[in-house]
Amino acid sequence: MDTTATSLWDELVGTQPDPDLWVVIATLVAALAVIAPPGLWRLSRNAITIAHEGGHGLVALLTGRTLTGIRLHSDTSGLTVSRGKPYGLGMILTAAAGYTAPPLLGLGGAALLASGRITLLLWLATALLLAMLVMIRNAYGALTVVLTGGLFVLVSWLTGPQVQAAFAYAVVWFLLVGGVRPGFELQSKRRRGGAPDSDADQLARLTHAPAGVWLFLFHAVSLCSLTGGVRWLLGL
Repeated sequence: MDTTATSLWDELVGTQPDPDLWVVIATLVAALAVIAPPGLWRLSRNAITIAHEGGHGLVALLTGRTLTGIRLHSDTSGLTVSRGKPYGLGMILTAAAGYTAPPLLGLGGAALLASGRITLLLWLATALLLAMLVMIRNAYGALTVVLTGGLFVLVSWLTGPQVQAAFAYAVVWFLLVGGVRPGFELQSKRRRGGAPDSDADQLARLTHAPAGVWLFLFHAVSLCSLTGGVRWLLGL
């Protein structure tokens, strides 16, 4: 391994200093600022959809299903298509992975940040986005993933440690806090008679457990991830 490769490897697996507490708090406020207002949420929710559909796709592959494509739409909905048995554990895990993916990714990111591995987090996120891009099957989805991945690349290569740390914390806060809201939105839609083919309803048909049970699971995962993430990010 030459000197350049060794240096890159050391940077990737090494640790970086934690940002000041005020930076951690400021990035939380920034995440809330793009999640709480309905207008900004309609735009920023695209990032949650990327994580949601990426979760479906990743678990489909891990459970032996054949992933045929992912589509992301401008209304922040998405569709992941895989081939395999339309029943069984693999299908159940694939269906359950969508709403749980963003908060769990946020929790994993919080664990990396708590251990000082800011660079590793940024590079892993970029690699996951690149892998997802290969499976995107529509122009809007490709544009969304390219822009998101490009932002990670620009921050990783063109900014200093302080900016990288602030960006990484903002991303993780966004996944943790933004991962909570879709479950409540789905619950509200179902209460009004909408979303008849939601992930919760598909899981209900697959398992014969009420959709409300799966909604509870989505809430439990997102809220527990948020709690754990807060403890790690704030050093509690």
